[in-house]
Amino acid sequence: MVVGAIGVVYGDIGTSPLYTLRECFHGTHPVAATRDNILGVLSLIFWALMFMVSFKYLGFVMRANNKGEGGILSLLALATSKADPNSRGNALLICCAIFGAALLYGDGMITPAITVLSGVEGLEVATPVFKPFIIPITVAILIGLFSFQHLGTGRVGGIFGPVMCLWFLTIAMLGIYGVAKAPGVLAALSPWYGAKFLIQTTREGFVVLGAVFLAVTGAEALYADMGHFGIRPIRRAWFFFVFPALLLNYFGQGALLLNNPEAENPFYQVAPRWAVYPLVIVATCAAIIASQALISGAYSITMQAIQLGYVPRMEIRHTSSLERGQIYLPQINVLLMLACVGLVIGFGSSSKMAAAYGIAVTLTMIMTSVLFYFALRRVWHWPVWKAALLSTVFVVPELVFFGANALKITHGGWFPLVVAVGIFTLMTTWKTGRALIRHRLQAGYLPFDLFLEDLRNNPPKRVDGTAVFLAGNPNGTPIALLHNLKHNKILHRRVVILTMVTDEVPHVDPLRRLEIQHLTEGVHRVIGHFGFMEEPNVPKLLELCSDRGIEYRPMETTFFLSRETIIPSPKHGMAIWREKLFAVMSRNAQSATAFFGLPANRVVELGIQVEM
Repeated sequence: MVVGAIGVVYGDIGTSPLYTLRECFHGTHPVAATRDNILGVLSLIFWALMFMVSFKYLGFVMRANNKGEGGILSLLALATSKADPNSRGNALLICCAIFGAALLYGDGMITPAITVLSGVEGLEVATPVFKPFIIPITVAILIGLFSFQHLGTGRVGGIFGPVMCLWFLTIAMLGIYGVAKAPGVLAALSPWYGAKFLIQTTREGFVVLGAVFLAVTGAEALYADMGHFGIRPIRRAWFFFVFPALLLNYFGQGALLLNNPEAENPFYQVAPRWAVYPLVIVATCAAIIASQALISGAYSITMQAIQLGYVPRMEIRHTSSLERGQIYLPQINVLLMLACVGLVIGFGSSSKMAAAYGIAVTLTMIMTSVLFYFALRRVWHWPVWKAALLSTVFVVPELVFFGANALKITHGGWFPLVVAVGIFTLMTTWKTGRALIRHRLQAGYLPFDLFLEDLRNNPPKRVDGTAVFLAGNPNGTPIALLHNLKHNKILHRRVVILTMVTDEVPHVDPLRRLEIQHLTEGVHRVIGHFGFMEEPNVPKLLELCSDRGIEYRPMETTFFLSRETIIPSPKHGMAIWREKLFAVMSRNAQSATAFFGLPANRVVELGIQVEM
């Protein structure tokens, strides 16, 4: 478990030594590589890792897990679990979480690009001959990485841990090699050097905090990936292996800069000349693994967002018969690949790309701290002063880091913000649009008790078999059922009204999976409960009903769905441009037949027009 945690969870933060110190002293807003500045920056990196990773995330935030699952959407479910769903405060929290999730998509686009490009740039250190080929090689690796995603992480997951263990052992040995040449660099463990650096450099020190933050950008990913391994293996891996290796490497690079302030790529230049090529290979493999973790995270977030109703239905492929968390979303994969390739070509170097890196994560961390406060208050019932004090301790440094990163907006930091605003707009438009559609349809719903009464008083012709009507409203009469009676004048002998409900938990207890009501006239109401990390499958759900008095015979069952055609209208609802956007999203959503795993040759769709 510990080796697996090293491989999957620490990929992002484990590749940060490739570019962090280089950005501090040779990046967009560098500081002079004097002895005091080098020791000051190293001190800030050390204490940033101690505070953000060891104290905040491993010490506190990871305790806020939703039945073992972490991440900002899981934290949202905790923070809002005992609040009025219609309150303005609750709506604000939801907006914070959704924007934080949207920011993670920007991070998921930049991380593969910057990590792979940073690894390949080592070839340029070995010999200038490779300089014209850095971008093409990086693009080829990224295309290859995304092209193999459909195979699933399960097939290569076995090598993740060993390769990352080799990576951390390698960077630790490089660090020891560098520190041995200038042991005085270890003085930077004292917070005094960091404080002195900020006091003496003032503006320059504040600006360089944006580069220092690159060392901790993977902290939010630790929380999101917690469900794969659990808290204990992640903590043990960090304190006994990952953290020491990172510190040794940072201090080894710092020792090189003390002896050679002009070193432009200290990560590779700290290595002996003969070791550069092998180091490039190991660094590129580590970068690919780090990218894989972020790509898989984007799939996971999208699946959660689909189940929670913030994203239209998309094709979800399970790539492992053993691990349900291993999924592949073709549409997201293509979008991420195009974004990563575009970033590499557009920015041209990892140093320029570093300016766009960090701002998205700082904002997500701030959102996490805000949600964590409400989790402390509502779930663990902490006093206001105590929860506010701890949350303030988290938020204040994050606001400082955000301010430092905000200075990089014109140098590329705008990219993740534009991506986040765009995705946030899509997610909120879909959620609001679906709510409006439900409201319009509910206004025309026939109360179910009246339907049953009419069925008794005016029985239609009954035919053999079972009819399953999918209904979004667990109380009303499905529109498809009414249309079927209106146009076909018949009803099956057994009618199942099926509603799929996504609970605000990652995985639903199998004992709570089904709610069944056996009504009159051969009508049954079934409510299936799923977690936001589970994929609903109607046939499998109906198989569970066989033990509860509703025998499922696939070849004798017909599924009835209603398909809405959205008509944008300026009269009410959202702004007209958002209604048109919602209509486009609705037309391009995956069909309910495919999403719910229905047999296509047993499905009947009945259309309905809905004016927004």
